[in-house]
Amino acid sequence: MSTPLKVKRRRRSLRSRGPGAHILAFALVILWGFPTYWMLNSAFKTPDKLTSVEPAFFPTPVSIDAFVRAFTKPGFLTSLGNSLLIAAIVVIASIGVGFLATAALTRFRFFGRKAILVTILAIQMIPSIALLIPLFLTFRDANMLNTYWALVLAYLASALPFSIWVLRGFFQSIPEEIDEAARLDGAGDMRVLWSIYFPLVLPGLISTAVFTFIEAWNDYIMAYILLQEQAKYTLPVWLVSFNQDTGIDYGGLIAASVLFSIPVVVFFLVVQRNLVAGMSGGAVKG
Repeated sequence: MSTPLKVKRRRRSLRSRGPGAHILAFALVILWGFPTYWMLNSAFKTPDKLTSVEPAFFPTPVSIDAFVRAFTKPGFLTSLGNSLLIAAIVVIASIGVGFLATAALTRFRFFGRKAILVTILAIQMIPSIALLIPLFLTFRDANMLNTYWALVLAYLASALPFSIWVLRGFFQSIPEEIDEAARLDGAGDMRVLWSIYFPLVLPGLISTAVFTFIEAWNDYIMAYILLQEQAKYTLPVWLVSFNQDTGIDYGGLIAASVLFSIPVVVFFLVVQRNLVAGMSGGAVKG
């Protein structure tokens, strides 16, 4: 059965669920969406309304002072640039390395292939926090602490096992007859990789790119440990600067969190159509 047909049948099956499923789905949307709404609501409140014990479900009066404080706070644009630069490098590198590694592990036969796959799966099962101290010691010995490359390599090591296992399903769904036909027509390895594999696994690449971007964008602990210079901080680390000796600027912190979330939302909206297709395709392949 072809993959598009499987996806269509799964979608038709979901649509045929009764009202209970729709009520449950609506309740879950409310449950997950309310914190986001409350964050936006709080960001537009005045300081006295924000700290009031009586909950206010609408910001009256509407104030943008918190956004002004967040945007004009020293280090915002620098940290934003650092986050964008690191996330972009990690996404591009994970796509390139993950694509080539998965192609080698699924389309070529060589000694130790299965052992490598099992090792990648085992590494994926290790919590990233457990690797924090070994990574710190490794980068310290390599004189790479307080550099962007240390953070890029740490994120890349964390994202690659997931990328490879997601892309593996897409590569396995490509019939070997397509390879053979292309090679009979004189196509080399690079031509097969670029003209055959890449378009067919593109939804999977987009899916892994989204998850990699979110992981690199949201991380706090790895950036805080590996980056020791304030000018190199990423946005999650910069957010801590709202906690000062005079107290916590809750309004500025929430407004900064809204600004911090915008690039992820925009990136998701741009690729969400291909992301859903990639996740659905990966779920039925293998």
